[in-house]
Amino acid sequence: MAKTTKKETLENNTKAKVFKSWEISKQQKTILGCLLVLFSIALLVAFTSFYIHGQTDQSAVLEISDRTETVKNWLGKFGAFLADLIIYRGFGLASFLFVRLFFLSGIFLVLGISGRKLKNIWFWDLFVMINLSVLFGFFATSLPELGGIIGYELNLFLQDYIGKTGTLLLLIFGLIVYVIFKLKLSPEKIQSFFENTKKEIIPAENNGSLSKTDSAYNLEEFAITEEEPELKQPTEPKTSQFEINKEALKPTISHSSEINLDPVSKPLAVEKVAAVNATTANEDFLIETAPEEEIVEENLASKLVADFGLFDPTLDLSNYKYPTIDLLKEYSTGGITINQEELEENKNRIVDTLRNYKIEIAQIKATVGPSVTLYEIVPEAGIRISKIKSLEDDIALSLSALGIRIIAPIPGKGTIGIEVPNKNPTMVSMKSVIGSTKFQEAEMELPIALGKTISNETFVVDLAKMPHLLMAGATGQGKSVGLNAVLTSLLYKKHPAEVKFVLVDPKKVELTLFNKIERHYLAKLPDTEDAIITDNAKVVNTLNSLCVEMDNRYSLLKDAMVRNIKEYNEKFKSRKLNPENGHRFLPYIILVVDEFADLIMTAGKEVEVPIARLAQLARAIGIHLIIATQRPSVNVITGLIKANFPARIAFRVTSKIDSRTILDTQGADQLIGRGDLLYTNGNDVVRVQCAFIDTPEVEKITDFIGSQKAYATAYLLPEYVGGEENGINLDMDISERDTLFREAAEIIVNAQQGSASLLQRKLKLGYNRAGRLIDQLEAAGIVGPFEGSKARSVNIPDMHALDQFFNNEENN
Repeated sequence: MAKTTKKETLENNTKAKVFKSWEISKQQKTILGCLLVLFSIALLVAFTSFYIHGQTDQSAVLEISDRTETVKNWLGKFGAFLADLIIYRGFGLASFLFVRLFFLSGIFLVLGISGRKLKNIWFWDLFVMINLSVLFGFFATSLPELGGIIGYELNLFLQDYIGKTGTLLLLIFGLIVYVIFKLKLSPEKIQSFFENTKKEIIPAENNGSLSKTDSAYNLEEFAITEEEPELKQPTEPKTSQFEINKEALKPTISHSSEINLDPVSKPLAVEKVAAVNATTANEDFLIETAPEEEIVEENLASKLVADFGLFDPTLDLSNYKYPTIDLLKEYSTGGITINQEELEENKNRIVDTLRNYKIEIAQIKATVGPSVTLYEIVPEAGIRISKIKSLEDDIALSLSALGIRIIAPIPGKGTIGIEVPNKNPTMVSMKSVIGSTKFQEAEMELPIALGKTISNETFVVDLAKMPHLLMAGATGQGKSVGLNAVLTSLLYKKHPAEVKFVLVDPKKVELTLFNKIERHYLAKLPDTEDAIITDNAKVVNTLNSLCVEMDNRYSLLKDAMVRNIKEYNEKFKSRKLNPENGHRFLPYIILVVDEFADLIMTAGKEVEVPIARLAQLARAIGIHLIIATQRPSVNVITGLIKANFPARIAFRVTSKIDSRTILDTQGADQLIGRGDLLYTNGNDVVRVQCAFIDTPEVEKITDFIGSQKAYATAYLLPEYVGGEENGINLDMDISERDTLFREAAEIIVNAQQGSASLLQRKLKLGYNRAGRLIDQLEAAGIVGPFEGSKARSVNIPDMHALDQFFNNEENN
């Protein structure tokens, strides 16, 4: 069953790749669009001539294969056949909507407009087409050309079940649905329409008097009470324009409780009435009401999404094809082989060894993995776990094993685990891991398939949630293969627009194969030839450039008012962020360092400080670090580094101290090597057999990607400009110099050696003060910059030049 499931999974994945390859190019869309437009014109010609010559061509349609038969349809036999099929046997007169649908479909394809609006048009036109067909079939049963056979048969079907009255009510309901959802007509709009009509004022007649509608309108507008008409009485009879009939106004009040008999003081109303009285008899008094502004139901971003769809960052490389799984080698291991004799023998030896120390076992169970078998034991009541833990070496001796690891107790279980290496370990191929359902269906931002666990399950983790990964182990235990597995996992799941790699390879040979995908996946500094950094001197600039990129991205997140890169990119895809304001789609950036110890030796703090800064802050803006080292000592993996790298991978190491340095617990010294690793993310420790991927496999993948269309250049990081130029810091205040500055400068110039230890010996200073003096001498330009383990260069040759230097400073 397991093999069958695996085969089906691979077939499904192959089908998914085939469907992805069916994407239509822009040229194909243009050709298809033009074809649909011409087809719509042909339909219009055929449909129109059907209603002119349809009766004559009726018999010829049945003999369409006979070339001697003539038809009068303007599109020939094909047109007569189409018209008979779609109009007579279809939807009747409503079939003309097909002309509109095919025409709009072609226009949408030619212009490259999003298909979401087109789907809406198709839905409602088909809805209207069916309703019109049934409607014509209901009222014109004797003319099948109007409703078509479909409309006629649907009408008869409905009348058989709900009668003529029910059919008519159903058609009316369809009309209501169309009016409400398509024409957006609502009771509120109807009410507002009648209210606006009611408020329109009929112009005054030649005698200057207002109608009853005008009087009622003015009462509503100015809230005139019974006392206010007295103010309207004209002082001169000739200029009177208002005749208010109180009896005529009474019926306009619907509820007596709304009448206010108390005098109301309304100065504004009096002023308006006085202004009306001041007009001459020949002038017409017109009151216009400004129309209410329409409420926009969608904002600009929603309109852009509706018109053009969500922003797709992969459009620049829309024809990019992901690597296929057949590029990976399938090793003929045949899966895990269970050696029953070996399992039984190991079980008996474990039981006997524990009994020798008077430890009885209530239950024992074995779980076979690729390279290790886990024996879970349940000791009898009253047995101390620490007693079993102390017998690790004794059990290893009795089993003649390379090294066993005791987990006491197993987290989440009431058992004690004893991991025993298999005599014939099984290789875990990268193909079996990449092709697994767990990896293919992983809903993660940056999924990484490391290998398989003891229970033979594919182990997949999300780099975006780690958020950084520290890999350490002795030489030749699988670190470089592990890095290749990490990079391969991301190449199989992420588009070049979604992730970029910054590769640092001091060894110069481990990551060189990835040069072929420079313009697809790699990031580099401007004006640099190689994207893969092999010179340690360039690493510092690259790390500082990443810090600049981090600060720039945080500024973008602040302007967008979001908290992380995922929310930012979703907002950008929804077209809520304007590219003219500097916003852009942000790919994930992954920094990979193959040998971190070499950088620490040559650059020291200059590397550690930006690495620590990135590890502390870069998680939210999508910059993640993967650091590997073969020297897991405390001066390489410092406390500052460990605090910001909760996710750690330990391959086999030589001592328990190194294991504790990496994992904060022992166990890595008991691994068997060849990809056997322990993974922790701050809580449980999981044993995994790393997937094996050989150099030819990596070469095939990079060749496959590199042969495709790429970007013009690699992803360019921001240019980093240091705060110092030629060793001189212009911002240094001379008044802040140490009192021993001149004496220290004389010692350095005389010795022609710039080091803090020299000042400590000569001036009998502590290290901190000597270090500050060296920094001040560097800022003044007397000594050169820090060069790792080398002494600083001295820029002033002799004491005469030093005196001249200080004289120039005093004069300035």
